[in-house]
Amino acid sequence: MAQIFHPLTNVVSRATIFGALLMAAGALWLIYMITTSDYANQVSVVRAQPVDFSHEHHVSGLGLDCRYCHLSVENSAFAGVPATEICMNCHSQIWSDSPKLAPVRESFRTGMPLKWTRVNDLPDFVHFHHGIHIQKGIQCRTCHGDMEKMPLTWKAGTLHMRWCLDCHRSPEDHVGPRSAVFANSANPLVSTAEDFAEIEKYQVRKQTNCSACHY
Repeated sequence: MAQIFHPLTNVVSRATIFGALLMAAGALWLIYMITTSDYANQVSVVRAQPVDFSHEHHVSGLGLDCRYCHLSVENSAFAGVPATEICMNCHSQIWSDSPKLAPVRESFRTGMPLKWTRVNDLPDFVHFHHGIHIQKGIQCRTCHGDMEKMPLTWKAGTLHMRWCLDCHRSPEDHVGPRSAVFANSANPLVSTAEDFAEIEKYQVRKQTNCSACHY
């Protein structure tokens, strides 16, 4: 019986099959790289807010401590969104007629809270506790970046599980004295030998088991 297909057909078929597999693998890799990229996760992207609040001005310029606005950050899971009353403690006297602060004055007058946009927002299936991280000596800037240099607020990291695990696998590279947790360039704190000696008392463990963040 005469040969129907040319011998090169086998080579072409193999090349086609392997090429298709490589293209599929490449497409999956490309999708993964895009979905985990800073661009797709809006890292360094300013989110629209009801008021253009500048951490750079309030922290570096005025020297405000994080805890003045984020009241519950040391003890609770949620850092706390500043209440309008906190803003008005100053702005009832300073820039009290500024058009930019009209939403703040309206919120204070009506009692309706401002609807701030969450910049660092984890999925509902992830458990994160601010208080625990602070008690273990993790600086704010470890996760939030240099907030005191942000004229408007943006996300400093992807907040993906891999991003969190980089710290959880090597906590000794990120833990510092509790006295320096809220330190920033506008209000630097000098750590003493006693502060560093206390780090051993924090009982920091490598929390890489799933139940640490998912339960």
